[in-house]
Amino acid sequence: MNKKSYSYIGVSFIILLFGIWAVPKIVAKFQKSDLVEIGPVPDFTLTDQNGKKITNKDYLGKVYVVEFFFSTCPSICPIMNRNMLTLQDEYYGNPEFGVASITINPEHDTPQVLKEHADKLGVKHYNWHFLTGNRDYIFNLAKTFKLYAGEDPTAPGGFEHSGMFALVDKEGNIRCRKDSFENPIMYYDGLSDEGVKAIKEDIKKLLEE
Repeated sequence: MNKKSYSYIGVSFIILLFGIWAVPKIVAKFQKSDLVEIGPVPDFTLTDQNGKKITNKDYLGKVYVVEFFFSTCPSICPIMNRNMLTLQDEYYGNPEFGVASITINPEHDTPQVLKEHADKLGVKHYNWHFLTGNRDYIFNLAKTFKLYAGEDPTAPGGFEHSGMFALVDKEGNIRCRKDSFENPIMYYDGLSDEGVKAIKEDIKKLLEE
């Protein structure tokens, strides 16, 4: 056997080894993770902090987190904001990651107010939209998400809302992990370190799908 034949066999062997190593990784890339599919995200059309109309379709192809908040909230929103900034820092620069922060006090939270709020927080990710619109529309949207939001004169700031984050995959489906009893958790606690750690891990899983 001449040197040329040995060279051909060597190259073929390297290609074979690469194939054995790469194929499972390529297959895994297109496999669904173990996260539960809850259902499609509700359709929505709202206006962001730059005055641009944003719909759920603008988020297709992205893994994103949804929260309901308001800029003057004196209680849980600052905690949620801080934890959302942690997610921004983790996935900063990734064009397939996004956030939808929907105000439940749109009469105050105009695009200009939300722009100032985002700047004050240090929001840098171009897929993080602070969204406003009609109040009843937003309350109904929160209800469709099954994330509570409503007016309450006795509550701090005059509104009550859930401190949970919803996680949406690239195809527009709400996804979540299971608890220790194998039940879907539905949403992630946006107020606790454990909840932020969990959603951070699961965002990574969805980005790799």
